[in-house]
Amino acid sequence: MKKTNIFYWVFTGLLAFLMLGSSIPDIMNHPLAVKGMHEELGYPVYFIPFIGVAKFLGVVALLTPGFPRLKEWAYAGFAFDLIGATYSIFMIGKPDWMFNLLPLALLTASYVFYQKRKKMLAARAGNQQAVAFNGAIA
Repeated sequence: MKKTNIFYWVFTGLLAFLMLGSSIPDIMNHPLAVKGMHEELGYPVYFIPFIGVAKFLGVVALLTPGFPRLKEWAYAGFAFDLIGATYSIFMIGKPDWMFNLLPLALLTASYVFYQKRKKMLAARAGNQQAVAFNGAIA
């Protein structure tokens, strides 16, 4: 349980740091974000802050205790964002697309350990309920 928690928080913390760090320039329409997404990839300028806010809300959902459905949505949104970014960069012929494999690996690791952690917590809660139930009968 302890190793699973440690790995979950390490991968989730790194993913949150990365996504938060990429959301702030998008929200502020920083010139480098506009250059990368609008000029190089061809996305409309109004799309950039929208993506930034979505990433920010995803980070909040990942780091807030509880709300498992929101966490699933955040993981899905990050997957769409990172896969879309990788595909877009690949399609314009930039070799930088391979650098997006690291965030995708972090996302995958965080999600895998989230699922393991969720199962372990559910099993532990089930054991506690069984002990309480058996204690009530005796």
